[in-house]
Amino acid sequence: MKSITINGSQRESVGKKATKALRNAGQVPCVLYGGDKPVHFSAEELAFSNLVYTPNAHTVVIALENGDKFNAILQDIQFHPVTDRILHIDFYQLFEDKEIAMDIPVVFVGNSRGVKNGGVLRKNRRSLRVKALPANLPDFIEADITPLKIGSKLYITTLENDAYKFLHPDNTVVCLVRRSRAAIVEDDDDEEVEGATAEGAEAAPAAEATQE
Repeated sequence: MKSITINGSQRESVGKKATKALRNAGQVPCVLYGGDKPVHFSAEELAFSNLVYTPNAHTVVIALENGDKFNAILQDIQFHPVTDRILHIDFYQLFEDKEIAMDIPVVFVGNSRGVKNGGVLRKNRRSLRVKALPANLPDFIEADITPLKIGSKLYITTLENDAYKFLHPDNTVVCLVRRSRAAIVEDDDDEEVEGATAEGAEAAPAAEATQE
């Protein structure tokens, strides 16, 4: 998984007055959890733009002025209710030998047979929660919709991978193709249709011979 580096400064004071002063200076107060003790730090608000305002999933390298570096993921974020400015961010520290749960975006690929025939693709899940070691976290989960006919569903079990496990029930529907008014009626099996056509072609000459 791709990583974004956040350069920050460790906070000595964590009171309300100090936090307000940081925000007035364009800094975002943050806390890193998961280690021996919480690490309080701050960073410029613009430093989080590629992490927060994107549909992609990223891990984070928190680099502090004192030389400390931590691998982490974004755990929680608070926005101002009116201005939407970032007020506070919580991070969770990563360890190479410890599994972590994270929401990963789903990328839909392929051309669905059902959509070609006028059906409508409904994306039930645009992200899925997985659990894995940090090195096995994927950038995205690819869902191939090519085999889906009208009325077909893509279940999460189709996307199973040995590198990570899904934290959803096996009957979770990732997407489906719904029928629309303009949809063409699909045959259940292309092979059956071809076989019926071939049988019809063979039957025609026999009928003509009977008439003679």
